[in-house]
Amino acid sequence: MSFFDKYNGTSNARLLRMERVIWPLVYGGLLALVLGWFTENTQGTDATGLYAVGSIALGLGLAVFFWRSRQREE
Repeated sequence: MSFFDKYNGTSNARLLRMERVIWPLVYGGLLALVLGWFTENTQGTDATGLYAVGSIALGLGLAVFFWRSRQREE
């Protein structure tokens, strides 16, 4: 018996779509925030746009992550 059970995913199409959207939003938002941080000193307006896009994407990813954690598989 293993300590961690293997997760084979879900057969529900709606939940599968949610799972596929979560991680690109989270990692894309984090990447945009880091790029904004690096370009802050040279390109101020670009950095502001990257901060805004990154924050929105990260917030949406975390919201979908929380929403998915509350869903049941039926």
